[in-house]
Amino acid sequence: MPALQPGTHAPDFWLLDADGDEFHLGGELENGPVVLTFFKASCPTCQYGLPFLDRLAAALEGTSAQAVSVCQESPGDAERFKLEFDYGTRVLFDTEESGFPVSNDYGLTNVPTVFLIERGEVIHTSVSWSRSDVEDIAGKLGVEPPFRPGESVLPFRPG
Repeated sequence: MPALQPGTHAPDFWLLDADGDEFHLGGELENGPVVLTFFKASCPTCQYGLPFLDRLAAALEGTSAQAVSVCQESPGDAERFKLEFDYGTRVLFDTEESGFPVSNDYGLTNVPTVFLIERGEVIHTSVSWSRSDVEDIAGKLGVEPPFRPGESVLPFRPG
């Protein structure tokens, strides 16, 4: 099954972060749009793309939108990733030990996969790394794309 496409209902879920705090998608969507990124700390494409998505998350501060990421590996793996890549976006966990229930509900085929969700509906889906998808998501949220002037950014990188 391919990743959920725009126009489809975004399955509701509850996941925990490394501190044991619960994230409920349905509750958070009441506050505004959510950028939901699935990743693995060991994935080279995730290592490339998530620092840009972290900048996008920072650009959302002060807006009604927020970004969260879902790691498919252990909290220890995610912590190493956060330290190595100076990654500050909140990380939730959907692991193999739990059977990847949320990843399966969202039809993940590979990582990274990014969903822009608003009012319970998938607005944008991006599978792998795509600069143009990140620019589109930023535009839909009314913020500047997370790329610095003169910075060389790959247009696409398969996940």
